[in-house]
Amino acid sequence: MSGVRRLGARWRRRRPLRTRLAVAASAAVALVAVGVCAAAFFVIRYELLHQLDLSLTQSATRVIQENRGEGPQTVAGECRYLSAPACAQIVPADPAADPDAAYLLPVATPVREVAAGERAPYYSNVNVSRFGQPLRMLTTPFGDGRALQVALRADPVEKGVRQAAVLLAAVGGAGVLLAGLLGYAVSRTGLAPVARLTSTAERIAATRDPRHRIALPPGPPGRQDEVTRLAASFNTMLGELEQSVSSQRRLVADASHELRTPLTALRTNAELLARGDRLTPAQRERASGALGRGIREVTGLVNDLIELARDEEPLPLLEDVRIAEVVEHAVAVARTHWPQTPFLLEVGAGAAEAVRPGVPARLARLLTNLLDNAAKFSPPGTPVEVALSAYGSGGTGAGGPGSGTGLELTVREHGPGIPAEDLPYVFDRFYRAEAARALPGSGLGLAMARQIARAHGAELTAGAAPGGGALFTLTFGAQGPPGGSHSA
Repeated sequence: MSGVRRLGARWRRRRPLRTRLAVAASAAVALVAVGVCAAAFFVIRYELLHQLDLSLTQSATRVIQENRGEGPQTVAGECRYLSAPACAQIVPADPAADPDAAYLLPVATPVREVAAGERAPYYSNVNVSRFGQPLRMLTTPFGDGRALQVALRADPVEKGVRQAAVLLAAVGGAGVLLAGLLGYAVSRTGLAPVARLTSTAERIAATRDPRHRIALPPGPPGRQDEVTRLAASFNTMLGELEQSVSSQRRLVADASHELRTPLTALRTNAELLARGDRLTPAQRERASGALGRGIREVTGLVNDLIELARDEEPLPLLEDVRIAEVVEHAVAVARTHWPQTPFLLEVGAGAAEAVRPGVPARLARLLTNLLDNAAKFSPPGTPVEVALSAYGSGGTGAGGPGSGTGLELTVREHGPGIPAEDLPYVFDRFYRAEAARALPGSGLGLAMARQIARAHGAELTAGAAPGGGALFTLTFGAQGPPGGSHSA
């Protein structure tokens, strides 16, 4: 038995899903068809025999009524030819009462017992050679110690049962054949989306191109079946994969483009310094300074690229960060980097104690990028205004003072502002407006700032400030970043 199970399991593993589904569906429909035909055969057989038995009962009742005063061996009709409605005979309980009787129907001990009242009436199938046909016989009490035997031909019933068996067998065979066709159709139709999904997955694996999609059948989204929803989810996953691959390729292409110029400058300055004996001291000093600036520029660009590439990298555990302290530290650092630009900081009373879970170093990097960007576009001597305020219900939540309050940080500069056509792209990687291409920078600072903000559950937006200049707004909701203490 275990060997049969192992063979069955091995067959299931080796056969395709479509074949297994077709076999299962065909077997189920075939079993139903065969079961229905078998049940119909037994029902027909029972009804035919039941009708024959009813005819025997009616004939017995009529014979009893018509022959109540007759003696033994009374025979109704032409019994030897079975042309009468029924062949009937009366048998006494005592064999001595009819020693010379020649009965046409077989008389056995159970017949005498029925006549004596020792046995209940019964039906039986008999074969009498003189009639040449099978008979169905009823033996029932006649009264006064006698039994009545009534027989009818059973060959029409047996013929009807055989004909029903042949017809139902033919119907069952046709049902099995139809079950096979239906099983194949069900497997082909039901697994069509799975086949398309498999084909798409294989094509993507072969071409490494995630732009392929699975064709979905028409219909409202809310009434799709499970396989169609699986295909739709697979299409969504392919879209995300395509976007990720495109973003990766764009990042690599943009990084290679941005690195080409500073690396060429580094190589040129390095070659000049290699021939230092041919340069004057002033030329060597300029080449050395240019080499140092180029190294710092490339180092900053590489660090920015590494920071951007950490978008999916697991980050350290979060800690409770007092946002006001991080803002004050970032403003202090910006004042040392941009001594000609005044930085005005205003912290609202409700925001001074506000705490959010986060990574302090990354939040500081976010604020530093915003402040550097604002100082770079501000005219010398024009202040950069930084304001941290609280909004909402306030209170003290589980995350510390002010954790139930939303926070809003604004950084405003009084420079030329952001043109309307550039506003949708200011947070794109390596994007630099026409007016900013002559200024130092790689175009990664704002992209990195938005990435860090979203990792901390905040939203960074840019817009035009009233009266001119640009206004950047960083909004922390009342809740901390999604994911608890495992992402930032």
